[in-house]
Amino acid sequence: MKKLQDALFEQQNSKDLLKQAQQAAFKYIDNQSNQRVFPNEENIEKLTFFDESLPEATSDPVLLLELLNTVGSVNTVAQTGGRYFGFVNGNALPVTLATKWLSDVWDQNAALYVMSPIASKLESICQNWLNQLFGLPQHTVAGFVSGTSIATLSGLAAARFRQLQKLGWDVNQQGLFGAPKIRLILGRQTHGTVAKAISLLGFGQSSIEWVDCDKQGRLIVENLPQLDQSCILVLQAGNVNSGAFDDFSTLCQLANKAQAWVHIDGAFGLWAKASSMFEQQTKGMELADSWSVDPHKTLNTPYDCGIVLCKDAEALTSALHQQGSYIQLSEQRDGLLYTPEMSKRARAIELWAAMKYLGRSGIAELVEQLHSHAEFFADLLSDNGFTILNDVVFNQVILSCETEQLTQQTLSLVQQSGECWCGGSVWHEKSVIRISLCSWATTKQDILRSVNVFVEARKQALHT
Repeated sequence: MKKLQDALFEQQNSKDLLKQAQQAAFKYIDNQSNQRVFPNEENIEKLTFFDESLPEATSDPVLLLELLNTVGSVNTVAQTGGRYFGFVNGNALPVTLATKWLSDVWDQNAALYVMSPIASKLESICQNWLNQLFGLPQHTVAGFVSGTSIATLSGLAAARFRQLQKLGWDVNQQGLFGAPKIRLILGRQTHGTVAKAISLLGFGQSSIEWVDCDKQGRLIVENLPQLDQSCILVLQAGNVNSGAFDDFSTLCQLANKAQAWVHIDGAFGLWAKASSMFEQQTKGMELADSWSVDPHKTLNTPYDCGIVLCKDAEALTSALHQQGSYIQLSEQRDGLLYTPEMSKRARAIELWAAMKYLGRSGIAELVEQLHSHAEFFADLLSDNGFTILNDVVFNQVILSCETEQLTQQTLSLVQQSGECWCGGSVWHEKSVIRISLCSWATTKQDILRSVNVFVEARKQALHT
């Protein structure tokens, strides 16, 4: 019987498995325009092929890949096409997908410079480019994490460190028991991941002071409580339903004057800063202290690519400090200093590829295209009798039918159709249909095709 190591060397040297995977991937790309956006019941039933006990011996890798190809491919959600409009999910640019394939072969750990000089260098480059793109102070530092959830956690950890220090408390040494009270100021439309991060950081939900929002989901400035240096104010660049932006200029100036910390959750909306078209929405966002953003959304990099940005480098690195006698820091960039993780994938390689390929003008064109497609989608739906419930200021559309029951039934039929996919939500205590335009691949023809699905779904729902 062949030893495991010998078998692995043989597989690596022959490259047959990589060729097999490549052929399957190319076939998937070729068929994606004809593929259902969501798998049908017949294909979902095939997933039972994976139900088995842990194998006692090694498996045939060729058969393993074939199983993934034949059963796995037909049970994917076709986010790489142009008719997926759910959950603000992007679609990897071809160059970033190719870059990921190459960097996956490199299999780099981006924790330290000595682990990967290329990852360290490209993190530094991306940090500089992001500061230029977003108009942030050049001393702003970036941590490359899995997504906005961890980016928000990191930004709020930095805020906790600095605001408690202002109050004479060292959270790293003294912990939170007996610490001065920190006030968390959040709009009622704040994304749920922020409240989750607050809980993980040990504040508790009672630390939150909720502020009412207007009909578009923007925090009402006049309702803002009196701020001081015990406060952390969280704002939004892109409401997850409506796409609306808070009034950064006014709110940040008030917070800065009071020495409050401002964190902007800009998971998909922060990228609007790249285009002068959105100057009014993004005005003043550079006055915040920290920001979270996902390249795997609007910028269309592969998944597992998030960023925390923080203009207070000491606060971020102190909040996320790492110890260990074996850790070999360098005079170059050591990525672990800016994230909660140590071992981490070299995410900045794909980000660098996206920003290098697109450039400032390409990023602007991409976000403008998403916006124009959202407007086109909303106009067509309105022309066909659907009620558009938000001002389409970026890439989000929320709509409803004549009754709540009809809205829910229409959404269910749209999802079952396989022609396109979008999600539901609750907006001002009523069920709505939520459309997110995030993919570079979406065309006006995709939108026309999808609108027809909406019209037919509503017609069918009316007759059931």
